[in-house]
Amino acid sequence: MKKTSTRLADGRELIYYDLGDDTVRDAVDRRPLDATVTTSEIRRDPLLGDAVAVASHRQGRTYHPPADECPLCPSAGERLSEIPDSSYDVVVFENRFPSLAGDSGRCEVVCFTSDHHTSFARLDERQARLVLDAWTDRTAELSHLPSVEQVFCFENRGAEIGVTLQHPHGQIYAYPFTTPRTSLMLRQVAAHKEATGGENLFDAVLERELAAERIVLTSEHWVAFVPYAAHWPYEVHLYPRRRVPDLLGLEEAARAEFPRVYLELLRRFDRIFGEGEPPTPYIAAWHQAPFGGLEEFDGVTRDDFALHLELFTIRRTSGKLKFLAGSESGMNVFINDVPPERAAERLREVASS
Repeated sequence: MKKTSTRLADGRELIYYDLGDDTVRDAVDRRPLDATVTTSEIRRDPLLGDAVAVASHRQGRTYHPPADECPLCPSAGERLSEIPDSSYDVVVFENRFPSLAGDSGRCEVVCFTSDHHTSFARLDERQARLVLDAWTDRTAELSHLPSVEQVFCFENRGAEIGVTLQHPHGQIYAYPFTTPRTSLMLRQVAAHKEATGGENLFDAVLERELAAERIVLTSEHWVAFVPYAAHWPYEVHLYPRRRVPDLLGLEEAARAEFPRVYLELLRRFDRIFGEGEPPTPYIAAWHQAPFGGLEEFDGVTRDDFALHLELFTIRRTSGKLKFLAGSESGMNVFINDVPPERAAERLREVASS
């Protein structure tokens, strides 16, 4: 992998990740852009204790442009985009309309490929590995920023999820706090550790799932399963067999095997609802240990956390979505219409050839 860092016309950082070591990246952003102005601030909810990012400047962000005006495609002639060069393998750049900025963190866009009309599931294994390497590199770099406590790499896919740019891409959020979902996990880890005299909760969960009927696929270094209490109609958790706190901790053998396993999972997701159905909308979310703020979780260290990816869709059956209505949105109590055992069975049935 070759990494080349440059700056866009408004001062934002852009980084090329290339498969070829001899690739030269010297294209200049020719757009007449003013410096980016953001209004992002973090507000604490005094009743729930969680955080809300208020970012009114995002109202003006790019919304469903036609393919020939996509800002994530390479620049071509006088059609100038966020990527100055005429081609790329993987690109990461600071979001022009960030939810988090400055002392409130940082938001980045990850373009998985220059091909506007493909998807992550259709990448080859070399390209998918390059994306993994970019996620890992950005996790390392962002963890050194003084305002950052947790790094979150994720992909939103599909209009049903709320995606406004159809080009294959994901995002990275660098939060200045430990997110509420991770805090819930860490509290459970701490309680389990104390109750069992030191047993790791993630290890216990993985051991239980390996003995259950919700396994989707396994390999030498990875395990994918539908969790016992899945929140979403089709939800898969992907764990490395050896517990590590973050992407940086993955050994080379697991990194080399990841593209094959992950691409297989994504391709199965696209087959869940049968041939002729539109692509399955999903969220793919990497859960990594925070880089600070662990003091409130008694006896828990970063090494107690287990890196894992959670992949889920809001489509519950053909043509129907799972909406977060009264119980889910009002009380955070999920009601799942698809038994996890049946979801796992279906995902085994649609194994790609």
